[in-house]
Amino acid sequence: MHAPATVRTRVTIPLRFADGYRVDAEAVTFHGLVDGLEHVALVLGTPAPGDTPLVRLHSECLTGDAFGSARCDCGPQLREAVERIATAGGVLLYLRQEGRGIGLYNKIDAYALQDGGLDTYAANTALGLPEDARDYAAAAQMLGALGLGGVDLLSNNPDKAAQLRGYGVDVRETRATGVFASGSNLRYLRAKVEHTGHTIELAS
Repeated sequence: MHAPATVRTRVTIPLRFADGYRVDAEAVTFHGLVDGLEHVALVLGTPAPGDTPLVRLHSECLTGDAFGSARCDCGPQLREAVERIATAGGVLLYLRQEGRGIGLYNKIDAYALQDGGLDTYAANTALGLPEDARDYAAAAQMLGALGLGGVDLLSNNPDKAAQLRGYGVDVRETRATGVFASGSNLRYLRAKVEHTGHTIELAS
């Protein structure tokens, strides 16, 4: 196991989304994260007494989160997660793992290969990169620093729950996110279902 992380800064940030949804979040930064990256936690709402906090591990996606790219479902998932976590009480971990950990430029290179017919995983491999380079040790450290030993996980990705459990986090329940399919991202979503077992219900 890795050494514990500690809280560095806590500050309230009012979040405002393009569709008008508003909520205040407590942004938390950390000392001692194992990968040295600047991940941030957004604490949203307060769980009812006896409830398990709802947690999402959201990997950074500049194109989807900030620019509204329709090639993925990241932006809509982020928007949904903030509201669901604020309602239930819990934490969104915003992880600096662009392109499943390969970085922004490599992700754009992979997009170009996808335009030539490769799926999202084959494109990464063709670039000599891992299909998914993400490791969630820092996420487990963040949850530990926040005092969260047990969580309900908001995710369609079984690897997230498996890794968190491997790092000692008690994932009590996994809840699926919504399905945000479009003509631009259907092939991407289908690859996630067929290749890595994401729990996404797609029309056949």
